[in-house]
Amino acid sequence: MTHVLLRELAGSWRSTALWSLAIVGILSLYLPLYPSLVGGDMQALLDSLPPDLVTTLGYDDITSGPGYVQATFYGLMGFFLVTAASVGWASQAVGGHEQSGRLELDLAHGIGRGRYVLAQALALAIRVLVLVLVGTAVVLGFNTSAELELEVGPVLVAGAALAGLALFCGVWALLAGAAIGGRALSAGVGALVAVAGYALNAVAARTPDSDWIAASSPYSWAFGDAPLQGGVTVADQWPLWLFVVALPALAMLALRRRDLRG
Repeated sequence: MTHVLLRELAGSWRSTALWSLAIVGILSLYLPLYPSLVGGDMQALLDSLPPDLVTTLGYDDITSGPGYVQATFYGLMGFFLVTAASVGWASQAVGGHEQSGRLELDLAHGIGRGRYVLAQALALAIRVLVLVLVGTAVVLGFNTSAELELEVGPVLVAGAALAGLALFCGVWALLAGAAIGGRALSAGVGALVAVAGYALNAVAARTPDSDWIAASSPYSWAFGDAPLQGGVTVADQWPLWLFVVALPALAMLALRRRDLRG
């Protein structure tokens, strides 16, 4: 199992580095703009937009430092970048390796299907955490110069929420690859989960008495309580992490029961 884990990490270091650079680039573009935007006509611009659009985009509190970082990075670009990386890696982990023939070759060496899935899930988690740590470091690095007024604790909690949400989408792709096979199908399942979660949160934000809609959205589980505003702990994100642990376990069982196509 250790061999598979190390090989996956070594074989994907380039993609991990590229995704990390993309996160650094996005943050370096957006965060320094905050002082000039707040000092300009940002509020007037928001007042000119339809209220439903402002709510849907999560721009309700964009004039504050935490609200700006949440709206531009954690709730939007960071979410899409880290989730896209997570789903891409997860779809390759079982479904992609099955198509290429590598999966059968690895299993022929006696690693065991369950241990193989576990190694892939650990590799996925490590890479996602690396991306989130890079983003966290950059956010804190710009905190003073961009006048964001963020506290370290809430930033770490928001990072955990982002990691949990990206892994939530990724492990669905991992499960699809183990249960059905096929890289494209696995990626489609992960992408569908990500888009559906975001869409449900947007619908809930625009719909009165919509607590039940928000309660069904993993995006709301991660960011519904505004972790960057403080008062939220990692323990409050337990629904996300429950799925992150449970779905790889189901993937282990699913791969054990399925004939491989090669």
